[in-house]
Amino acid sequence: MKSFFYARATDLQSALQLLSERPNAKLLGGGTNLIDLMRENIEQPDALVDVSGLPLDRIEASADGGLVIGAAVKNTALALSPLVRERYPMLAQAVLFGASGQIRNMATVAGNIMQRTRCLYFYDRTASCNKRAPGTGCDAIGGFNRMHAILGASDSCVATHPSDMCVALAALGAVVNIVGPNGERSVPLTEFHRLPGDSPQFETVLAPNELITGVAISPIAFARHSLYRKVRDRASYAFALVSVAAAMEVREGKVCYVRLALGGVAHKPWRAFEAERALTGAPADRRVFLAAADAELAVAKGLTYNSFKIELARRVIVGAFVELANRS
Repeated sequence: MKSFFYARATDLQSALQLLSERPNAKLLGGGTNLIDLMRENIEQPDALVDVSGLPLDRIEASADGGLVIGAAVKNTALALSPLVRERYPMLAQAVLFGASGQIRNMATVAGNIMQRTRCLYFYDRTASCNKRAPGTGCDAIGGFNRMHAILGASDSCVATHPSDMCVALAALGAVVNIVGPNGERSVPLTEFHRLPGDSPQFETVLAPNELITGVAISPIAFARHSLYRKVRDRASYAFALVSVAAAMEVREGKVCYVRLALGGVAHKPWRAFEAERALTGAPADRRVFLAAADAELAVAKGLTYNSFKIELARRVIVGAFVELANRS
């Protein structure tokens, strides 16, 4: 680990000033991902700007009945919040599936959103990785790619985004609130993370001199009947092979409202818009759920060792909607 400058921000303005003064600076919240990457010499910042003390650690009901979640809220607090558990159970479940209690006690909402891939080739400095070293190639494409992407990948990168929380936030249509030198802006979470294209090293739309202040979720009444399902190699805190965040409202046997997002399958949390379109207004039965899953996965492309994910995703999607339909 190389030497670096450390400073503790006292407010948002001091954090932004420190970022602007040191172009190769990184923000430090819980540090559960960043510190690991620094130890492995994957991340080599010139400076760490500690934002753990900023007053961004509250979960509050918004005037319209939604929620505003501060960037510094710990994952444990998010999962245990009565407001989250009552209004958006898929989000609480996703966080609990995501990591051990020790990690959840340290990890923050913004850090979870900004965490980097767990691709083995990204962590292996002897391997070719366009995300870590642009222009060197992607050894995962011809290597052991069991955990890698089946949707939205490119010839430059097939890594997946590791977050569980973000899959639920994508399904809920969450918005990421950002502040920078030019003021505040908001970006839908589905547009915050980038697909790899030819530049997988650029993972989000966050500028180097900006920081996340929180996440806003609109009121979604039917999200009270939502769930998060995760298939992984072991029951104890492994990253997803496939995960599903789903919510559905059924009236008179037909799907009125639906939300669906997938994890473990793409470079970003994957909002399943095609499946949602296929389901809306259709009968709430297994045949329709299968057709919706097939519509979403029509563009999926397997690699040597991960083609099983296509059928696995299909089954997890259908299983989630069958469960929700039975509840209705």
